Amino acid sequence: MGAPENNQVLVEGSVAASPALAAEQQGFVPWYVGSPQAPDSGWQRLRGLVQKDELNRYPEETMNIINASFSAAIIGFVYGGVPGFHYARKQYIQRSQAEIFYNRLDAVQSVHRAATRGFIRYGWRWGWRVAAFVTIFNTVQTALSVYREESALSHFGAAGAVTGGLFRMNLGLRGLVGGSIIGAVLGVPAGGLLMAMQKLVGETVQERRKRERREEYERKLAEWRSRLDITGKVVEKMDYVIQEGGTERDTERIQELLVLPQNPGVLEDGD
Repeated sequence: MGAPENNQVLVEGSVAASPALAAEQQGFVPWYVGSPQAPDSGWQRLRGLVQKDELNRYPEETMNIINASFSAAIIGFVYGGVPGFHYARKQYIQRSQAEIFYNRLDAVQSVHRAATRGFIRYGWRWGWRVAAFVTIFNTVQTALSVYREESALSHFGAAGAVTGGLFRMNLGLRGLVGGSIIGAVLGVPAGGLLMAMQKLVGETVQERRKRERREEYERKLAEWRSRLDITGKVVEKMDYVIQEGGTERDTERIQELLVLPQNPGVLEDGD
């Protein structure tokens, strides 16, 4: 009978010494700790793409889309602006053969102003188109991968079909179908190249996302455990101080009562 009682006391003492362990055994974990697993519902995972974390940051997939769109806008702007600069410069020189300038500097400045306008005009035309193309493609591909929680060539093909169809929709039904087919044909090789690069790295985007989510959960859980244990120790220390203070006051009170002179009436009754 003694051994089970001792084991019970040890278990109760260990639980009392670790408030975090007791809370976990009761199934209580703070909401900000989260979960090591992604949500089961695909729609919940999609909503997570536009939700910020406790540090006011968007998920990695969302930031990748934004960064890719910004980079595509710059590349498209330069790609369209440089030829536009030379084209506008040549066109202005050909049209201004009969114009009269005040001096050579005035002529050079006029040529540069025309070339700069051509750079901005053609750069803008290419920039927003390339940025829109990359944004639509990455958004569709990322949404499919997050919803199904896996990467597949079909996702890239579908993203290319949607993007190509939208860009050729102004040409009617034939343009929509043709653009979708061309986009799907170009999207599959691009997806295969990207997946091959991920295989060379040794970790896909989804695998890295799961690992980072698990590591983040373990880090938050360890921080919560340490904070809860410190709080429990502080409470125990406060209880100990209060109990010690109350015992000392009771002892002082007893000593004061013992020092007081005895009542004469009590002594006479005793005699």
